[in-house]
Amino acid sequence: MGNLIKVLTRDIDNNAGNFFLDFENAEPSESERELWDQVNVVLKDGRGILEDLQSYDGAGEVIREAIQHPSDEGLQEKSWGAVVPLVGKLKKFYEFSMRLEAAMRDLLSVLTSARHTPTQHLEREQALAKQFAEILHFTLRFDELKMTNPAIQNDFSYYRRTLSRMRIKNVPAAGENEVNNELANRMSLFYAEATPMLKTLSDATLKFVSEGKDLPLDNTTDCLSTMASVCKVMLETPEYRSRFASEETASFCLRVMVGVIILYDYVSPAGAFVKSSKIDMKGCIKVLRDQPPNSVEGLLNALRYTTKHLNDETTSKQIKTMLQ
Repeated sequence: MGNLIKVLTRDIDNNAGNFFLDFENAEPSESERELWDQVNVVLKDGRGILEDLQSYDGAGEVIREAIQHPSDEGLQEKSWGAVVPLVGKLKKFYEFSMRLEAAMRDLLSVLTSARHTPTQHLEREQALAKQFAEILHFTLRFDELKMTNPAIQNDFSYYRRTLSRMRIKNVPAAGENEVNNELANRMSLFYAEATPMLKTLSDATLKFVSEGKDLPLDNTTDCLSTMASVCKVMLETPEYRSRFASEETASFCLRVMVGVIILYDYVSPAGAFVKSSKIDMKGCIKVLRDQPPNSVEGLLNALRYTTKHLNDETTSKQIKTMLQ
């Protein structure tokens, strides 16, 4: 598949932006290389983060035993010894969210700058657009894994309760220096979110837009809506979908499409679901509905429960029905 595949996207005039993002083969140009290299380090580390999260089993059993036998010092030490390294992992996940946020802001700065239209940016800087898509893909995957693993919050709550008791008793706590009180408070807020990575990126995008006084809001919303449109066209057109070397690319595009819709819904004052939205929401939801049900339920739930404007009065009954 060539570096640039031309397709017809739904754009403002229905014929503009006839291009397709080559998620499988896009390579950075010389002008993209410096930023691409920086973001690539973050994305590579992200693969390890997902592996660690996927294998996160928690310390539920030893915690239960310690709670049931509060006077058994051996069990207390055993549970603490099990929880401290796990909290170290949770700290690593949280700190990675800040690196991911910084990488996304750097990419947005390039992809929405005034020197090209948003569509031209996506077409000419495909490698950076692909990295932006990979950040969204990582984000939704991380949050899916976190949502289905209650051990994360249980372990962290136990760590904080136990640490508090140890401080009251003036007992030195191995591992306390790993997560100080201020960091523990920030981590607690992060993990209390149903979708912590998505919340981090949504807040970062809002901040990016509010701080960019010289940057029209449309630059950011057009970037997001164009990417959603490109993903939708790729997924709904058999001719283009058949060009994927791997079916994983379809899953990737579905996640990216949902990710940019959610970001758009937070950044655009009217949201993604209003009639004047630049995203064809009915078309995007139909694409999701056309997939095997088990493969997209998490993505449909992301639209149902993590968007900002779905339940507004301005959202049509048809869209609400499609997401029921």
